[in-house]
Amino acid sequence: MKFSQPLQAARLIKRYKRFLADIELNDGELITIHCANTGAMTGCAEPGTTVWYSTSNNKKRKYPNSWELAQTKHNNWICVNTIQANHLVKEAIEQQQIPELSGYENLRTEVKYGSENSRIDLLLESDTRPPCYIEVKSVTLLADNGQGYFPDAVTTRGQKHLRELTEMAQQGSRAILFFAVLHTGINQVEVAKHIDPEYARLLHQAMTAGVEIICYRATINAAEIKLEDCIQFQHLT
Repeated sequence: MKFSQPLQAARLIKRYKRFLADIELNDGELITIHCANTGAMTGCAEPGTTVWYSTSNNKKRKYPNSWELAQTKHNNWICVNTIQANHLVKEAIEQQQIPELSGYENLRTEVKYGSENSRIDLLLESDTRPPCYIEVKSVTLLADNGQGYFPDAVTTRGQKHLRELTEMAQQGSRAILFFAVLHTGINQVEVAKHIDPEYARLLHQAMTAGVEIICYRATINAAEIKLEDCIQFQHLT
């Protein structure tokens, strides 16, 4: 996925109210930008971090600039705009970059499914195979030695998605939990049992029912983000 226009760099002052961040431009001007990431953003929003932001031409927006990437002092790149994760996975499937998800003729997004009235991120369909339900999660929480974790906070919404995927697998469909690793410093992913033990329990239950886990890490720079490397998911019971 190439950015439609060049991103601009600035220095992060602070992130606050979940949706806002104050940044300092190269000329010293301070501005407020929109942050689409509602998560904890642990390790992604330290003051002084390099922020890469886009600018919208929509005159109705109160904050025309959006925070897209963070570049840490260790030169790790992070896509903090979680909206991009679904686009990246969809693009990678359409370009045949995910061998595990090839062989389907049709791809739909945001399709209603399940007993808890959810919408699946991606639905793959074929005349010769069961449907494939794909829930996409963005991974940006980095611990020591390249270890990544999901989730970075307790997620009742994520717990619901695991129950829905488990139900699909039990009904004979293919069900996928796709971790889009959007932090270049992460080398493997593990469920964050220490953060959300209920999510870890439900994930173990889902895997037992046949839900598959796929992890791909993105290459990230100011011009482009692309899912390229299949990395390990480490499941600890």
